[in-house]
Amino acid sequence: MTRESIAGRILVLRRQRVMLDADLAELYGVPTKALNQAVRRNSRRFPPDFMFQLTTLEKREVVTNCDHLARLKFARTLPFAFTEHGSIQASNVLNTGQAIEMGLYVVRAFLHLRELVAAHDGLAARLDELAALVARGQESTRVELKAMVDVLRQLARPAEAPAKRPIGFVVTDERPASAAAAAPAPGRGRKPRAAPGASGR
Repeated sequence: MTRESIAGRILVLRRQRVMLDADLAELYGVPTKALNQAVRRNSRRFPPDFMFQLTTLEKREVVTNCDHLARLKFARTLPFAFTEHGSIQASNVLNTGQAIEMGLYVVRAFLHLRELVAAHDGLAARLDELAALVARGQESTRVELKAMVDVLRQLARPAEAPAKRPIGFVVTDERPASAAAAAPAPGRGRKPRAAPGASGR
């Protein structure tokens, strides 16, 4: 399973990125019941900021919006949601080879989403400004929208790599004009010295 596929199972509930117990159990290779039993036996390791139980309304919204969680519709108990730290702790209390290995992938998936959010903070702010302009409906909106679109295109454009300086000693044929003028022209300048024994007629 790839980091992207795991990231697709991360939900946002109560303004937190979480994974449900059913998804974690599948990743860690144990039944959901076994995962929750291990968590209950180690309840002191799971404070409220590590794990919480969904309300009936939250469960209904999750089942409606997430196709892969449709199986939870008729579950008798409300699912538990684990934050990033709670997911790590769950792999620790299970202490199986698969849970430990997949726990690393889960952590990387959370980190990947965090980096994406940080990278697009500027873009999100610009989109909020764009929505505000549309809502106001001023006469100058068209001009402002065009300027906003240009800014968004700049944000979306990948940064150009800086030109790299050549490595090593580089020889060029370019010389300063003063040096070229000072250099003697071919065939001009001092006469060549006569060879020894030659007569100067």
